[in-house]
Amino acid sequence: MKQTALEKAISAVGGGRALAQALGISPMAISQWKRRGVPVERVPAVVRACNGLVRAHELRPDQPDLFPAPQQTQAAA
Repeated sequence: MKQTALEKAISAVGGGRALAQALGISPMAISQWKRRGVPVERVPAVVRACNGLVRAHELRPDQPDLFPAPQQTQAAA
């Protein structure tokens, strides 16, 4: 099964407890994010905590206006 962006961030930081500590929140909040998604206001902090290994648009693909995906360039034919 493919890891979610939040699961990648958790792994990158060293676990849910470590991510919670880095963000100054409870581990229970991280557990809730697994069901509800990362709150928009916490996305930048999660990206910083995992040193950019997970990007904002991956955490909240439902918010393209706030967190646009980088444009992929097409190779010249």
